[in-house]
Amino acid sequence: MAVPLIGITTGRILSNKQLPMIVTVEAYVRAILQAGGAPVLVPVGMHNGHIGVLRDRLDGILLTGGGDVDPQRFNGQPHPRVYDVDPERDEIEIGLAKTAVESHWPLLAICRGLQVLNVALGGSLFTDLGSQWTSTIRHDCYPDLARDHIAHPSEVVPGSRLADLIGGERLPVNSLHHQGIQRVASDLQAVAHAPDGLVEAVEVTGHPFGLGVQWHPEWLTGSPANQELFRALVRASSGG
Repeated sequence: MAVPLIGITTGRILSNKQLPMIVTVEAYVRAILQAGGAPVLVPVGMHNGHIGVLRDRLDGILLTGGGDVDPQRFNGQPHPRVYDVDPERDEIEIGLAKTAVESHWPLLAICRGLQVLNVALGGSLFTDLGSQWTSTIRHDCYPDLARDHIAHPSEVVPGSRLADLIGGERLPVNSLHHQGIQRVASDLQAVAHAPDGLVEAVEVTGHPFGLGVQWHPEWLTGSPANQELFRALVRASSGG
């Protein structure tokens, strides 16, 4: 059986010499490799006209974390903490998310990726949890805490695909975000929540494998339950 090709979305930064660079965090690549897939980076700058080519060539898609989705995409409330908005990244990732849903393309969406998926399907976001969501839980555990710091448990809906994958209904997770889902898109089902009620995971209704999580499992692959999310993406992308 051929090794499935998994597209991994990327972001854009300036190097210390002020050179534009297209990058992703290596942990995503390692997680796909460990799960048995072949990672392929999808660069920012591609446009929606390329999505058909990507759909034909890639067996699955991973929407990664990163900067914020432009609040104008979901009629969101402006906030000074909104950062690293990249209209070209929003454009290609929203297009990829819509295509994944419409064509039953295996999809795993992480942190920003979960938020992109929700916005792509008509949902909305809190642009800053600290000022728009009442909670005693800290969700933005960065940069002063390690990325694998366990911040809180996620309570998983019994009978969901996610519960089946992790083999239970409670999963300790990290938390590296200052935004979150406000209104869940109609084609998504919330399948996990933080103790304060914030949505932590969604599944695409009627999709063979369409899953989004708010935490960062790529930093927690020592946990079998978190590594299973990547294995499941690779299996689905293999037709399994």
